[in-house]
Amino acid sequence: MKRVVFDIETLALPLDTFDEVQKEFLFKFADTDEKKEQTVLNLNLYAPTAQIIAIGMFNPDSNNGKVFFQSDVKEEFTSDDGKIAYISGSEKEILIWFWDAIKHFDQFITFNGRGFDCPFVMLRSAIVGVKPTKNLVPYRYDSSIHCDLLDQLTFYGAIKKFNLDFYCKVFGIKSPKSEGVTGHDLGSLFNEKQFRKIAEYCAGDVIAEAQLFRIWNEYLNIKD
Repeated sequence: MKRVVFDIETLALPLDTFDEVQKEFLFKFADTDEKKEQTVLNLNLYAPTAQIIAIGMFNPDSNNGKVFFQSDVKEEFTSDDGKIAYISGSEKEILIWFWDAIKHFDQFITFNGRGFDCPFVMLRSAIVGVKPTKNLVPYRYDSSIHCDLLDQLTFYGAIKKFNLDFYCKVFGIKSPKSEGVTGHDLGSLFNEKQFRKIAEYCAGDVIAEAQLFRIWNEYLNIKD
């Protein structure tokens, strides 16, 4: 079985992207400064209000991967260990490359992909005019197609959810946040044109998720 881990990084579109009617809808219940601030932060979470700035893919069997990321310059480079290839392009280009790559895999692995990454990628692709090559939201309870590690580690929501950083520390995996970058930093990094740093952060996510998948697959993927 050919399998791949993938993860996305997103960033809210500028507020001036939306007309006054859209802004009225977005801020309808934001009647305090705190709620307005939270509304702006939450724009990162939805495909109609945010863009994809990086997509990481990593094969947990070959230990090789790719990161497609937005940048204001065209560039390709490889990680120091030669395992991750980085390719920059526009949002539409990185989505085209993602769909061309993922169609070759039988199983895809995510962390909270069903609740975030998968529907976001599908809807965002339609918005920018890219046709998906695979259904990323298949039957939830068949991990042979989509293994959502958050679903698996909570037994489909039966117990409390923890974030990726927490699970990494519990299982002795290097957290992608250990390099000092978190998802909250992506906006400033993007504005400062530190696109490589965003791409490398995305790579850290998929590498950590691959390690978490291996642990789940060895100890918890029990077949009746």
